[in-house]
Amino acid sequence: MSKHTSIAITIEAILYLKGKPLSLSEISDYAGCDRHTAEEGIIELIDNYARRDSALEVVETANGYSLQLRPDFYDLVQALIPVELGVGALRTLAAIALNSPILQSDLIALRGSGVYQHVPELVELGFVRKRRDGESRSYSLQITPKFHQYFQIDQLPEITSKNSVQQQLELELEQTPDKKLTVNNEETDN
Repeated sequence: MSKHTSIAITIEAILYLKGKPLSLSEISDYAGCDRHTAEEGIIELIDNYARRDSALEVVETANGYSLQLRPDFYDLVQALIPVELGVGALRTLAAIALNSPILQSDLIALRGSGVYQHVPELVELGFVRKRRDGESRSYSLQITPKFHQYFQIDQLPEITSKNSVQQQLELELEQTPDKKLTVNNEETDN
């Protein structure tokens, strides 16, 4: 095994353990070598990953070099890694789910202007569908099949009195401190 191959393996371990892009200077510091040797090791590592049939790749980003999942596997990430939602976005999602479909203007009246930030995030995550409502200038929001699948909810209860459900929802959510929650079926931090 050559000196550069051993540096390439060390750099691979560094990139894996740090889990974020690192500059050439940071890599050489962690690897205990000069910048030129680190650069040769990175080139070898990039070449090795390019030749392998692997889910991972080493790439140079604007922030440095990174060991990351190949784009072909991004759908798998969405399916396997829990989504992090702030409490506000989670409350907005709950309000949409309980009132689905709901006009965005009604949701703003219910939840406040934070909805303007929450809705695009929820749409991007695939939990909410947003469509222009034909009868008003607002958007109609409703939950998607992904919401049901992700939260393992077959059917939401029928709402007989929206006011009583909203009051109950607000009471329950007021007891939750404002911080990030990891949303999955096994753990939810409060």
